[in-house]
Amino acid sequence: MITVLTGPVGTLPHQVFESRKHSQPIFSDFSRKLVRISRKTLSLKMAQAAQNPTRQQKVIITNKYGNKLVGILHESGTKEIVILCHGLRSTKEDDIIINLAAALENAGVNSFRFDFTGNGESEGSFEFGHYWREVDDLHDVVQHLHRENPKVIAIIGHSKGGSVVLLYASKHHDIKTVVNLSGRYDLKAGLEERLGKDYLERIRKDRFIDVMQLGSF
Repeated sequence: MITVLTGPVGTLPHQVFESRKHSQPIFSDFSRKLVRISRKTLSLKMAQAAQNPTRQQKVIITNKYGNKLVGILHESGTKEIVILCHGLRSTKEDDIIINLAAALENAGVNSFRFDFTGNGESEGSFEFGHYWREVDDLHDVVQHLHRENPKVIAIIGHSKGGSVVLLYASKHHDIKTVVNLSGRYDLKAGLEERLGKDYLERIRKDRFIDVMQLGSF
């Protein structure tokens, strides 16, 4: 089941965790416990989470390309786990990702938030449009967690991460619930604003664009 949410990114609507097709909660045992979370309530939610018996553990996973991916595992004592994927030029420490982890934590559900290759603490070089490389990162994370026995019940992606989880679902069919949170629907829109009107000519000439020197990232 795929859920797409295009509303305000600072909230976590209840319907994200419900299946409209079957009119049943995706996470049937805890969906009623979930609450709306905004940036204003971040400090409160994190304070509440700190009081819960949830253990946070740094996990390092080597991807198929040899890069070390760094993530934080939030353990609530269950076997079910949700993977959280950040957006463009962001990290696992993004407010929205932490909000989601806090909501799941308060609901008694494990979560894993990690940095894609070239972002945050993870190794490798950042690449602007390498969606399929990040799909590979996500697959390596899923496989690692499966080997450790937790049941991955959902993958949630915000912004570019939302596009990544959709691509993941199109290639792999091992996760039944995929949530696209404010992901882009037109991947061509905004390229001229970010890369310049002559970006195609520069790519044809130089075979690449150094996005880190553009000032728009």
